[in-house]
Amino acid sequence: MSLKTEWVHFEQNGAKHRIYTSRMERAKTPLPVVIVIQEIWGTDAHILDLTDRFAKAGYLAVAPDLYAVDGKRTESMTEDRIEQVKAFLEALPPPAWHDPIAREAAMEQQPEKARKELRATYADVFANLKRLPQLLEKLQATMTFLEGYELSKGQKVASTGYCIGGALSLLLASSDPRLAGSVVYYGHLLNQEQVATIQCPVVGFFGELDGKINAHLPEFARSMQETGKSFSYAVYTGAHHAFFNDTRGAYHVGASRDAWEKTMAFFNQVLV
Repeated sequence: MSLKTEWVHFEQNGAKHRIYTSRMERAKTPLPVVIVIQEIWGTDAHILDLTDRFAKAGYLAVAPDLYAVDGKRTESMTEDRIEQVKAFLEALPPPAWHDPIAREAAMEQQPEKARKELRATYADVFANLKRLPQLLEKLQATMTFLEGYELSKGQKVASTGYCIGGALSLLLASSDPRLAGSVVYYGHLLNQEQVATIQCPVVGFFGELDGKINAHLPEFARSMQETGKSFSYAVYTGAHHAFFNDTRGAYHVGASRDAWEKTMAFFNQVLV
């Protein structure tokens, strides 16, 4: 099985962007597109692997690098620096991830250079939770690029996102009528006003033990129903947040298997 993968750079409205693209080398193009929207960690090895999985299913799969500034990463947001933060957090008990006192105590045990880098990159990574409008603009630029891109021109485009990417997948559905379908994996859900502007079908996948996200699920489902929007979802017993990420301790193979099957069925419905 031969994949053709490459990083593609393009310019839109004066800003430079880059996206990872993957497709079956022998597939006849143009192809329908799956936009794979990153977790908080960016376009890391897991997201690129996942993009390749969608390409093997017969799509042009693209993963926009939402952390690139004018087409490249800043020093504090390079892949290596983010991997350092991931490794640091994985060594802590999960409750300490967002406990500033416990986190700072652990950082104080690091050598001075590592401590400074960890603090800077942690702050820059998680600041993106408050930068969704700016990240959404990069996704919309990708949508426009794909309209004229030789490998996708004239084809339908759908999105799937994970954690922060799940929220962005929904925001893209709410803001861009060109989107044919949206998948959200355990992402922050939209309010009723945002739901009103969704123009494509949506499916969602959630872990039973992800209480913070799930607290908003009944209201979101009700708003979708009341406004006549198409929304189906699954909540997996015993699964945590990030259950689909097979590089993390939260990985849940049964939930992931079922969610993958349902995601592929959805894309086959809205894209083909």
